[in-house]
Amino acid sequence: MTLKLGCIADDYTGASDLANALTLAGLRTVQTIGVPGADLPLDAVDAVVVALKSRSIAAAEAVERSRAADRWLRGQGAGHVMFKICSTFDSTDAGNIGPVTDALRADAGETTVLVTSAFPQTGRTIYQGHLFVGAVPLNESPLKDHPLNPMRDANLVRVLARQSTAPVGLVDLATVRSGPDAIRARRTALAHEGTGAAIVDVVENADLEPIGRAALDQRLSVGASGLGIGLARGLVASGAVTPHPTGEALGPALGGHAACLAGSCSRATLAQIERAEAVMPVLRLDTERLVTDPDEAGRALSWALPLLAQGPVLIASSGTPEQVAAIQARHGRESVGSAIEHALADIAAGLVDAGVHRLVVAGGETSGAVVDRLGLRAFRVGAEIAPGVPVLRTLGADTTDMLLALKSGNFGGPDFFMDALRLMR
Repeated sequence: MTLKLGCIADDYTGASDLANALTLAGLRTVQTIGVPGADLPLDAVDAVVVALKSRSIAAAEAVERSRAADRWLRGQGAGHVMFKICSTFDSTDAGNIGPVTDALRADAGETTVLVTSAFPQTGRTIYQGHLFVGAVPLNESPLKDHPLNPMRDANLVRVLARQSTAPVGLVDLATVRSGPDAIRARRTALAHEGTGAAIVDVVENADLEPIGRAALDQRLSVGASGLGIGLARGLVASGAVTPHPTGEALGPALGGHAACLAGSCSRATLAQIERAEAVMPVLRLDTERLVTDPDEAGRALSWALPLLAQGPVLIASSGTPEQVAAIQARHGRESVGSAIEHALADIAAGLVDAGVHRLVVAGGETSGAVVDRLGLRAFRVGAEIAPGVPVLRTLGADTTDMLLALKSGNFGGPDFFMDALRLMR
Protein backbone atom coordinates (compact mmCIF):
# COMPACT_ATOMS: atom_id res chain seq x y z
CA MET A 1 0.00 0.00 0.00
CA THR A 2 1.21 3.52 -0.86
CA LEU A 3 -0.54 5.32 1.97
CA LYS A 4 0.41 9.00 2.16
CA LEU A 5 -2.34 10.39 4.36
CA GLY A 6 -4.19 8.82 7.26
CA CYS A 7 -7.39 10.33 8.61
CA ILE A 8 -9.49 9.66 11.71
CA ALA A 9 -13.07 10.93 11.46
CA ASP A 10 -15.30 11.33 14.52
CA ASP A 11 -18.48 10.28 12.69
CA TYR A 12 -19.44 8.35 9.57
CA THR A 13 -20.94 11.13 7.48
CA GLY A 14 -17.97 13.34 8.29
CA ALA A 15 -15.73 10.54 7.08
CA SER A 16 -17.64 10.38 3.78
CA ASP A 17 -17.40 14.17 3.48
CA LEU A 18 -13.62 14.03 3.90
CA ALA A 19 -13.21 11.00 1.63
CA ASN A 20 -15.15 12.88 -1.03
CA ALA A 21 -12.90 15.94 -0.71
CA LEU A 22 -9.73 13.85 -0.98
CA THR A 23 -11.08 11.98 -4.01
CA LEU A 24 -11.94 15.23 -5.78
CA ALA A 25 -8.37 16.41 -5.11
CA GLY A 26 -7.04 13.34 -6.96
CA LEU A 27 -6.19 11.01 -4.06
CA ARG A 28 -7.25 7.36 -4.34
CA THR A 29 -9.27 7.08 -1.16
CA VAL A 30 -10.89 4.31 0.88
CA GLN A 31 -13.17 4.88 3.85
CA THR A 32 -13.21 2.21 6.54
CA ILE A 33 -15.66 1.68 9.37
CA GLY A 34 -13.55 1.44 12.46
CA VAL A 35 -10.02 0.06 12.43
CA PRO A 36 -9.93 -2.47 9.60
CA GLY A 37 -8.76 -6.05 9.80
CA ALA A 38 -5.65 -7.33 8.10
CA ASP A 39 -7.64 -8.93 5.25
CA LEU A 40 -9.12 -5.71 3.87
CA PRO A 41 -7.84 -5.07 0.30
CA LEU A 42 -6.07 -1.69 0.26
CA ASP A 43 -3.83 -1.86 -2.80
CA ALA A 44 -2.90 1.36 -4.63
CA VAL A 45 -4.43 3.70 -2.06
CA ASP A 46 -3.20 7.22 -1.30
CA ALA A 47 -5.45 7.99 1.67
CA VAL A 48 -7.51 6.03 4.17
CA VAL A 49 -10.24 7.62 6.25
CA VAL A 50 -11.04 5.58 9.36
CA ALA A 51 -14.60 6.40 10.39
CA LEU A 52 -15.34 6.28 14.09
CA LYS A 53 -18.53 7.03 15.94
CA SER A 54 -16.80 9.04 18.63
CA ARG A 55 -18.16 12.58 18.48
CA SER A 56 -20.77 12.25 21.21
CA ILE A 57 -19.52 9.38 23.39
CA ALA A 58 -17.59 9.65 26.65
CA ALA A 59 -14.31 11.50 26.13
CA ALA A 60 -12.17 8.67 27.50
CA GLU A 61 -13.71 6.20 25.07
CA ALA A 62 -13.30 8.63 22.17
CA VAL A 63 -9.61 8.99 23.04
CA GLU A 64 -9.12 5.23 23.20
CA ARG A 65 -10.78 4.62 19.81
CA SER A 66 -8.92 7.48 18.16
CA ARG A 67 -5.54 6.34 19.44
CA ALA A 68 -6.21 2.82 18.15
CA ALA A 69 -7.03 4.22 14.70
CA ASP A 70 -3.89 6.38 14.81
CA ARG A 71 -1.70 3.38 15.64
CA TRP A 72 -3.16 1.40 12.73
CA LEU A 73 -2.67 4.26 10.25
CA ARG A 74 0.91 4.83 11.37
CA GLY A 75 1.49 1.09 10.99
CA GLN A 76 0.38 1.32 7.36
CA GLY A 77 2.99 3.98 6.66
CA ALA A 78 1.04 7.21 7.16
CA GLY A 79 3.51 9.93 8.09
CA HIS A 80 0.75 12.47 8.63
CA VAL A 81 -2.58 11.84 10.32
CA MET A 82 -5.51 14.24 10.27
CA PHE A 83 -8.14 14.10 13.01
CA LYS A 84 -11.32 15.04 11.15
CA ILE A 85 -13.97 17.01 13.07
CA CYS A 86 -17.26 18.62 12.07
CA SER A 87 -17.17 21.97 10.29
CA THR A 88 -19.45 23.35 13.02
CA PHE A 89 -17.00 22.14 15.72
CA ASP A 90 -19.80 20.09 17.35
CA SER A 91 -18.64 19.34 20.87
CA THR A 92 -19.26 20.17 24.52
CA ASP A 93 -17.05 21.70 27.18
CA ALA A 94 -16.08 18.14 28.16
CA GLY A 95 -14.92 17.28 24.62
CA ASN A 96 -14.42 15.40 22.53
CA ILE A 97 -12.26 17.51 20.22
CA GLY A 98 -9.90 18.75 22.93
CA PRO A 99 -9.23 15.44 24.71
CA VAL A 100 -8.67 13.54 21.44
CA THR A 101 -6.39 16.28 20.09
CA ASP A 102 -4.38 16.29 23.32
CA ALA A 103 -3.93 12.51 23.21
CA LEU A 104 -3.00 12.30 19.53
CA ARG A 105 -0.66 15.28 19.89
CA ALA A 106 1.17 13.55 22.74
CA ASP A 107 1.41 10.29 20.79
CA ALA A 108 2.77 12.16 17.76
CA GLY A 109 5.35 14.00 19.87
CA GLU A 110 4.13 17.40 18.66
CA THR A 111 4.04 20.61 20.71
CA THR A 112 1.51 22.79 18.85
CA VAL A 113 -0.84 21.48 16.14
CA LEU A 114 -2.91 23.41 13.60
CA VAL A 115 -6.70 23.24 13.99
CA THR A 116 -9.29 24.60 11.56
CA SER A 117 -12.90 23.55 11.01
CA ALA A 118 -13.36 25.94 8.08
CA PHE A 119 -14.83 24.63 4.82
CA PRO A 120 -15.50 27.68 2.64
CA GLN A 121 -17.35 25.86 -0.14
CA THR A 122 -20.05 24.91 2.37
CA GLY A 123 -20.13 28.38 3.94
CA ARG A 124 -18.04 27.61 7.04
CA THR A 125 -15.30 30.19 7.52
CA ILE A 126 -13.14 31.34 10.43
CA TYR A 127 -12.03 34.91 11.06
CA GLN A 128 -10.13 36.03 14.16
CA GLY A 129 -10.84 32.60 15.57
CA HIS A 130 -14.64 32.98 15.21
CA LEU A 131 -16.58 30.42 13.19
CA PHE A 132 -19.10 31.82 10.71
CA VAL A 133 -21.92 30.04 8.88
CA GLY A 134 -22.49 32.15 5.82
CA ALA A 135 -22.57 35.74 7.02
CA VAL A 136 -23.40 35.11 10.69
CA PRO A 137 -21.50 33.68 13.66
CA LEU A 138 -22.21 30.02 14.42
CA ASN A 139 -24.14 30.82 17.57
CA GLU A 140 -26.56 33.01 15.57
CA SER A 141 -27.16 30.44 12.83
CA PRO A 142 -29.64 27.54 12.69
CA LEU A 143 -26.69 25.14 12.96
CA LYS A 144 -26.27 26.06 16.62
CA ASP A 145 -29.12 23.66 17.47
CA HIS A 146 -27.38 20.31 17.13
CA PRO A 147 -29.54 17.87 19.18
CA LEU A 148 -26.55 16.32 21.00
CA ASN A 149 -23.91 19.06 20.90
CA PRO A 150 -25.60 22.47 20.66
CA MET A 151 -23.06 25.20 19.88
CA ARG A 152 -23.58 28.51 21.66
CA ASP A 153 -20.12 30.07 21.26
CA ALA A 154 -18.54 30.98 17.90
CA ASN A 155 -15.10 31.75 19.39
CA LEU A 156 -13.24 28.51 18.69
CA VAL A 157 -10.15 29.57 20.62
CA ARG A 158 -12.35 29.86 23.68
CA VAL A 159 -14.33 26.68 22.92
CA LEU A 160 -11.25 24.52 22.41
CA ALA A 161 -9.48 25.98 25.43
CA ARG A 162 -12.35 24.81 27.67
CA GLN A 163 -11.73 21.24 26.48
CA SER A 164 -7.93 21.19 26.40
CA THR A 165 -5.11 20.70 28.88
CA ALA A 166 -2.89 23.36 27.24
CA PRO A 167 -3.59 26.93 26.10
CA VAL A 168 -5.01 27.53 22.62
CA GLY A 169 -3.70 30.19 20.26
CA LEU A 170 -4.61 31.76 16.92
CA VAL A 171 -3.03 31.88 13.46
CA ASP A 172 -4.80 34.85 11.94
CA LEU A 173 -5.77 35.45 8.34
CA ALA A 174 -2.93 37.88 7.61
CA THR A 175 -0.43 35.20 8.63
CA VAL A 176 -2.17 32.55 6.53
CA ARG A 177 -2.06 34.79 3.48
CA SER A 178 1.63 35.41 4.00
CA GLY A 179 2.20 31.75 3.13
CA PRO A 180 3.36 28.46 4.65
CA ASP A 181 6.57 29.86 6.11
CA ALA A 182 4.65 32.54 8.02
CA ILE A 183 2.29 29.88 9.36
CA ARG A 184 5.24 27.77 10.47
CA ALA A 185 6.85 30.76 12.20
CA ARG A 186 3.63 31.59 14.05
CA ARG A 187 3.24 27.95 15.12
CA THR A 188 6.79 27.93 16.45
CA ALA A 189 6.18 31.13 18.41
CA LEU A 190 3.02 29.67 19.93
CA ALA A 191 4.91 26.49 20.86
CA HIS A 192 7.43 28.58 22.79
CA GLU A 193 4.50 30.05 24.71
CA GLY A 194 3.29 26.56 25.72
CA THR A 195 0.32 26.50 23.36
CA GLY A 196 -0.99 23.05 22.50
CA ALA A 197 -3.23 23.93 19.56
CA ALA A 198 -3.74 26.89 17.24
CA ILE A 199 -7.04 27.76 15.57
CA VAL A 200 -6.31 28.86 11.99
CA ASP A 201 -8.35 31.46 10.11
CA VAL A 202 -9.74 30.52 6.68
CA VAL A 203 -12.04 32.74 4.61
CA GLU A 204 -11.55 31.50 1.04
CA ASN A 205 -10.63 28.19 -0.59
CA ALA A 206 -7.24 29.64 -1.56
CA ASP A 207 -6.37 29.86 2.14
CA LEU A 208 -6.44 26.06 2.50
CA GLU A 209 -3.31 25.09 0.55
CA PRO A 210 -0.73 27.09 2.54
CA ILE A 211 -2.24 25.66 5.74
CA GLY A 212 -2.04 22.14 4.34
CA ARG A 213 1.56 22.59 3.26
CA ALA A 214 2.56 23.89 6.69
CA ALA A 215 0.61 21.14 8.47
CA LEU A 216 2.36 18.38 6.49
CA ASP A 217 5.62 19.29 8.24
CA GLN A 218 4.14 17.71 11.34
CA ARG A 219 2.68 14.31 12.14
CA LEU A 220 -0.80 15.57 13.13
CA SER A 221 -3.40 18.16 12.17
CA VAL A 222 -7.03 18.69 13.19
CA GLY A 223 -9.87 20.04 11.11
CA ALA A 224 -12.86 19.66 8.85
CA SER A 225 -12.80 18.58 5.22
CA GLY A 226 -11.44 21.95 4.13
CA LEU A 227 -8.19 21.07 5.87
CA GLY A 228 -8.23 17.74 4.04
CA ILE A 229 -8.34 19.64 0.75
CA GLY A 230 -5.33 21.69 1.85
CA LEU A 231 -3.40 18.57 2.82
CA ALA A 232 -4.26 16.84 -0.46
CA ARG A 233 -3.18 19.86 -2.49
CA GLY A 234 0.03 20.03 -0.50
CA LEU A 235 0.79 16.36 -1.20
CA VAL A 236 0.18 16.85 -4.91
CA ALA A 237 2.22 20.07 -5.04
CA SER A 238 5.17 18.37 -3.34
CA GLY A 239 5.08 15.45 -5.77
CA ALA A 240 4.33 12.96 -3.00
CA VAL A 241 1.07 12.01 -4.75
CA THR A 242 0.26 11.79 -8.45
CA PRO A 243 -3.38 12.89 -8.86
CA HIS A 244 -5.81 10.36 -10.29
CA PRO A 245 -9.06 10.93 -12.20
CA THR A 246 -11.88 12.14 -9.98
CA GLY A 247 -14.86 9.89 -9.39
CA GLU A 248 -13.48 6.76 -11.01
CA ALA A 249 -16.13 4.16 -11.80
CA LEU A 250 -17.19 2.04 -8.84
CA GLY A 251 -17.81 -1.03 -10.94
CA PRO A 252 -20.77 -2.40 -12.88
CA ALA A 253 -24.33 -1.22 -12.32
CA LEU A 254 -25.80 -2.72 -9.19
CA GLY A 255 -29.56 -2.66 -9.56
CA GLY A 256 -31.85 -3.84 -6.79
CA HIS A 257 -34.37 -1.89 -4.79
CA ALA A 258 -33.65 1.60 -3.44
CA ALA A 259 -34.71 3.35 -0.24
CA CYS A 260 -33.96 6.47 1.81
CA LEU A 261 -33.84 6.93 5.58
CA ALA A 262 -33.75 10.26 7.43
CA GLY A 263 -33.03 10.71 11.11
CA SER A 264 -31.81 14.31 11.07
CA CYS A 265 -33.89 17.20 12.36
CA SER A 266 -31.84 19.82 10.51
CA ARG A 267 -33.79 22.34 8.49
CA ALA A 268 -31.99 21.23 5.34
CA THR A 269 -33.10 17.63 5.76
CA LEU A 270 -36.65 18.64 6.64
CA ALA A 271 -36.86 20.63 3.40
CA GLN A 272 -35.40 17.71 1.44
CA ILE A 273 -38.01 15.34 2.85
CA GLU A 274 -40.77 17.74 1.85
CA ARG A 275 -39.44 17.88 -1.72
CA ALA A 276 -39.16 14.08 -1.89
CA GLU A 277 -42.85 13.68 -1.06
CA ALA A 278 -43.66 14.88 -4.58
CA VAL A 279 -41.86 11.98 -6.27
CA MET A 280 -41.81 8.99 -3.90
CA PRO A 281 -43.84 7.50 -1.05
CA VAL A 282 -42.77 9.02 2.28
CA LEU A 283 -43.56 7.67 5.76
CA ARG A 284 -43.07 10.12 8.62
CA LEU A 285 -42.49 8.21 11.81
CA ASP A 286 -43.86 9.40 15.12
CA THR A 287 -40.77 10.16 17.22
CA GLU A 288 -42.71 9.69 20.46
CA ARG A 289 -43.74 6.19 19.38
CA LEU A 290 -40.17 5.36 18.37
CA VAL A 291 -39.21 5.97 21.99
CA THR A 292 -42.16 4.25 23.65
CA ASP A 293 -43.22 1.48 21.24
CA PRO A 294 -40.72 -1.21 20.16
CA ASP A 295 -43.02 -2.31 17.32
CA GLU A 296 -42.78 1.00 15.44
CA ALA A 297 -39.92 -0.20 13.24
CA GLY A 298 -41.87 -3.29 12.25
CA ARG A 299 -44.84 -1.18 11.23
CA ALA A 300 -42.59 0.96 9.08
CA LEU A 301 -41.25 -2.10 7.27
CA SER A 302 -44.79 -3.40 6.75
CA TRP A 303 -45.56 -0.12 5.01
CA ALA A 304 -42.38 -0.03 2.91
CA LEU A 305 -41.84 -3.58 1.66
CA PRO A 306 -44.90 -3.84 -0.61
CA LEU A 307 -43.89 -0.54 -2.28
CA LEU A 308 -40.25 -1.34 -3.12
CA ALA A 309 -40.99 -3.01 -6.45
CA GLN A 310 -42.59 0.24 -7.66
CA GLY A 311 -39.60 2.43 -6.86
CA PRO A 312 -37.74 4.14 -3.98
CA VAL A 313 -39.38 4.91 -0.64
CA LEU A 314 -38.36 7.32 2.13
CA ILE A 315 -38.83 6.70 5.85
CA ALA A 316 -38.18 9.69 8.12
CA SER A 317 -38.09 10.16 11.85
CA SER A 318 -37.20 13.80 11.39
CA GLY A 319 -39.17 16.28 13.47
CA THR A 320 -38.56 19.99 13.89
CA PRO A 321 -35.92 21.00 16.44
CA GLU A 322 -38.74 22.22 18.69
CA GLN A 323 -40.59 18.90 18.49
CA VAL A 324 -37.44 16.90 19.18
CA ALA A 325 -36.56 19.16 22.13
CA ALA A 326 -39.99 18.60 23.66
CA ILE A 327 -39.65 14.81 23.40
CA GLN A 328 -36.12 14.99 24.82
CA ALA A 329 -37.47 16.93 27.78
CA ARG A 330 -39.94 14.12 28.50
CA HIS A 331 -37.68 11.12 27.93
CA GLY A 332 -34.09 12.39 28.10
CA ARG A 333 -31.76 13.38 25.28
CA GLU A 334 -29.74 10.18 25.22
CA SER A 335 -32.80 7.91 25.39
CA VAL A 336 -34.47 9.67 22.49
CA GLY A 337 -31.34 9.64 20.34
CA SER A 338 -30.68 5.97 21.05
CA ALA A 339 -34.27 4.98 20.30
CA ILE A 340 -34.29 6.75 16.94
CA GLU A 341 -30.93 5.32 15.92
CA HIS A 342 -31.88 1.75 16.85
CA ALA A 343 -35.25 1.96 15.13
CA LEU A 344 -33.83 3.28 11.87
CA ALA A 345 -31.00 0.74 11.97
CA ASP A 346 -33.56 -2.05 12.37
CA ILE A 347 -35.54 -0.63 9.45
CA ALA A 348 -32.38 -0.49 7.32
CA ALA A 349 -31.60 -4.12 8.08
CA GLY A 350 -35.14 -5.14 7.12
CA LEU A 351 -34.92 -3.19 3.88
CA VAL A 352 -31.61 -4.80 2.91
CA ASP A 353 -32.98 -8.25 3.70
CA ALA A 354 -35.81 -7.43 1.29
CA GLY A 355 -33.42 -6.64 -1.56
CA VAL A 356 -32.53 -2.97 -1.07
CA HIS A 357 -28.98 -2.55 -2.38
CA ARG A 358 -29.07 1.24 -2.86
CA LEU A 359 -29.54 3.14 0.38
CA VAL A 360 -29.48 6.87 1.14
CA VAL A 361 -29.17 7.86 4.81
CA ALA A 362 -29.51 11.40 6.19
CA GLY A 363 -28.09 12.28 9.60
CA GLY A 364 -24.69 11.60 11.12
CA GLU A 365 -25.81 9.56 14.12
CA THR A 366 -28.37 7.72 11.99
CA SER A 367 -25.75 6.86 9.38
CA GLY A 368 -23.47 5.47 12.07
CA ALA A 369 -26.20 3.29 13.52
CA VAL A 370 -27.22 1.98 10.09
CA VAL A 371 -23.68 1.14 8.96
CA ASP A 372 -22.96 -0.62 12.25
CA ARG A 373 -26.20 -2.61 12.11
CA LEU A 374 -25.46 -3.75 8.55
CA GLY A 375 -21.91 -4.74 9.48
CA LEU A 376 -20.30 -2.73 6.67
CA ARG A 377 -16.51 -2.51 6.90
CA ALA A 378 -15.20 -0.25 4.15
CA PHE A 379 -16.12 1.68 1.01
CA ARG A 380 -14.61 2.80 -2.24
CA VAL A 381 -15.38 6.45 -2.93
CA GLY A 382 -17.11 7.48 -6.16
CA ALA A 383 -18.85 10.44 -7.73
CA GLU A 384 -19.93 13.48 -5.72
CA ILE A 385 -23.68 13.82 -5.15
CA ALA A 386 -23.45 17.16 -3.37
CA PRO A 387 -20.55 18.99 -1.72
CA GLY A 388 -19.34 16.67 1.02
CA VAL A 389 -21.43 13.65 -0.01
CA PRO A 390 -20.06 10.99 -2.41
CA VAL A 391 -21.50 7.74 -3.68
CA LEU A 392 -19.95 4.86 -1.73
CA ARG A 393 -19.64 1.21 -2.76
CA THR A 394 -19.03 -1.43 -0.14
CA LEU A 395 -15.59 -3.06 -0.10
CA GLY A 396 -14.75 -6.49 1.31
CA ALA A 397 -15.45 -10.03 0.19
CA ASP A 398 -17.81 -10.85 3.05
CA THR A 399 -19.88 -7.65 2.77
CA THR A 400 -23.18 -7.21 0.93
CA ASP A 401 -22.55 -5.39 -2.37
CA MET A 402 -24.28 -2.04 -1.92
CA LEU A 403 -24.24 1.58 -3.00
CA LEU A 404 -24.77 4.11 -0.22
CA ALA A 405 -24.89 7.81 0.44
CA LEU A 406 -24.28 8.93 4.03
CA LYS A 407 -25.29 12.55 4.48
CA SER A 408 -24.72 14.93 7.35
CA GLY A 409 -28.04 16.55 8.18
CA ASN A 410 -27.13 20.01 6.92
CA PHE A 411 -25.64 18.90 3.58
CA GLY A 412 -27.18 18.75 0.13
CA GLY A 413 -29.60 20.82 -1.91
CA PRO A 414 -33.42 20.67 -1.82
CA ASP A 415 -33.54 17.67 -4.21
CA PHE A 416 -30.78 15.71 -2.49
CA PHE A 417 -32.62 12.39 -2.23
CA MET A 418 -33.49 12.37 -5.92
CA ASP A 419 -30.00 13.56 -6.88
CA ALA A 420 -28.45 10.71 -4.89
CA LEU A 421 -30.67 8.05 -6.40
CA ARG A 422 -29.89 9.23 -9.94
CA LEU A 423 -26.17 8.62 -9.36
CA MET A 424 -26.62 5.30 -7.52
CA ARG A 425 -27.11 2.85 -10.41
